[in-house]
Amino acid sequence: MKERVVALAIVCAVAGIAARSATAQVLPAFFDFSGEYAVLFHEDQPERVPGPEIGDYLGMPINDNARFRADSWDASLLTLPEYQCRPHPADYGSRGPNVRIWKEIDTATQRLIAFRTHTAWQAQERTIWMDGRPHPPKYAPHTWQGFSTGRFEGESLVITTTHIKSGYIRRNGLARSDDAEIVERWSHHDRFLTWTVWVNDPHYLTEPLVRTSDYVENRRQQLTPYPCETVVEVDRPVGVVPHHLPGTNPFLDEFSRRWGVPFEATRGGAETMYPDYINKMKTMPRPPAQR
Repeated sequence: MKERVVALAIVCAVAGIAARSATAQVLPAFFDFSGEYAVLFHEDQPERVPGPEIGDYLGMPINDNARFRADSWDASLLTLPEYQCRPHPADYGSRGPNVRIWKEIDTATQRLIAFRTHTAWQAQERTIWMDGRPHPPKYAPHTWQGFSTGRFEGESLVITTTHIKSGYIRRNGLARSDDAEIVERWSHHDRFLTWTVWVNDPHYLTEPLVRTSDYVENRRQQLTPYPCETVVEVDRPVGVVPHHLPGTNPFLDEFSRRWGVPFEATRGGAETMYPDYINKMKTMPRPPAQR
């Protein structure tokens, strides 16, 4: 009888240790971002849906390199077959489409391996590794979604992305280089998900560009497929790429004249991000009214 009691005690002890270990490996519910989310457009709607106007660089911490490249941009570039199905990169993809988030769990250990996302528009799928793996070496290939790793800070998920292809920070020619590092934070508040993105670019930005997008849970959401085929939209000679040579873009002052904003202010820069810049704008000459 004594031996049976001792054996039972040992079994219970081992079971208790195993139960505690298993519990420690289970992802707490408040850290689980899995679900269907519909995007909200109550902030930056003109920026994110119809798109910004040509020459509007206000509030963007750009340098001369970014400004020069944007000035040469022509919207007709998007009619090229090479650009028609070009996906949004990871840092811009959170600005518009509905999204599905799910977690990948290792069956044997029940440890969290990764979060995965699928966006409605362009059907982009992304992996955010949660298993501690390092980022690839600098010479590794770059992709539209980049290489992302995540870590928890309290009840938020902080994501770091490298190895992402060059893209854009505003859909009027303002670019982001492939050497940028992207930092994101997911924060959950009841049914709402706030997605904050920091873009750090050594080539085109003088300060981090910070933007937020909000989502709401939608359990009835069904994401649709996104087949994309290219067509010839504009008949042009082979090899022609729409552009403006330096100093020849005639549309750069349209935004300034339409809204009565000093042209110097529309050129952007880190100082245009801050409220104090309004006082400086008051000393600038106003553009002539648009006719």
